[in-house]
Amino acid sequence: MRDVDRAFHATPPFPIDPPFHIGHPFRLDARGRTAGASDAEHVRNLIAQFLFTGPGERVNRPDFGSGLLRRAFEPNSPELATAVRFTAQAGLMQWLGDLIEVRSVEVSGLESELRVVVVYALRDGGEVRRETLVLGGTP
Repeated sequence: MRDVDRAFHATPPFPIDPPFHIGHPFRLDARGRTAGASDAEHVRNLIAQFLFTGPGERVNRPDFGSGLLRRAFEPNSPELATAVRFTAQAGLMQWLGDLIEVRSVEVSGLESELRVVVVYALRDGGEVRRETLVLGGTP
């Protein structure tokens, strides 16, 4: 085995820190460094990224995204909410199924607001969380 190969496969002499998740949206913390996110915040960010990304927006991942933002300009109706619910739940299970177990996705539309409530359990630890994401409405 060459020295380069040995160095590459060697065990580090120090403990490896847990993974660092970059906060989303990207920002700097009080120390001027890249802001981080906890595991739970990271998963919430991944859910928001999936819900607010349209299919075809990601390079090499043409199926990633729920297409929720495209729905903002469609007439709001119970049928729209049901379609978004099924699309979002299936996509979350496909793309984030290794991190979360999706318990339920509820979508409700009222006037200019589309509200998505995702209930899920973290696969690492089993903590059940409920996240509410809102599209549209008055600021």
